[in-house]
Amino acid sequence: MFYSVIVPCYKSDKTIEEVVVLTSQEFEKMGIKEYEFVLVNDCSPDEGKTWNEIKRLTNEYPTVKGINFSKNFGQHSAILAGLKYAEGDCFISMDDDLQTHPSQLSKLIEAFSEGYDVVYGYYPEKKHSLFRRLGTMFNNFSAEKLLNKPKDIHCTSLWIVRKYVRDYIISFDGPYPYLLGIILNATSNIKSVPVKHFERKYG
Repeated sequence: MFYSVIVPCYKSDKTIEEVVVLTSQEFEKMGIKEYEFVLVNDCSPDEGKTWNEIKRLTNEYPTVKGINFSKNFGQHSAILAGLKYAEGDCFISMDDDLQTHPSQLSKLIEAFSEGYDVVYGYYPEKKHSLFRRLGTMFNNFSAEKLLNKPKDIHCTSLWIVRKYVRDYIISFDGPYPYLLGIILNATSNIKSVPVKHFERKYG
């Protein structure tokens, strides 16, 4: 099984190498030998620091690819672009700030091996601000009412999907992708598993 890891990057120059290294170590622990990273710079306003770091990583690590946006399109568009360039059999989305921590990936992959099409990691205890937590609650409430999301499915930016779900996602050609809505249209064979939410290391 070939795993593709998609990471939208925004002012990530201090963390993105650690994301790559720790994730690679977790894969090795699980006996996973075939994997890649697709790092998408969402036009970080940092005088090119994030993109320069991504370019350095592509030269240092043969498993790393980089994409650079000419303007800021947002997290969902960055993930969508990464999915289009990924070559794996299954696809993982995770953040660039180590709050969605590589040490938790084994929990997603274990559930994924049970035959689910999509597995989300969710956080029983979040390290986000109150404003972010309220935003997540509103997003989940809206998805339940408008998209018929089951109440027991908790959706975050940490997830793994099968190739046919990826193919369905990248078929979207509108300007404003909403990944949860696209995924819910693709399958109902979804599970969410509790994972630890870590403190942001920088910023």
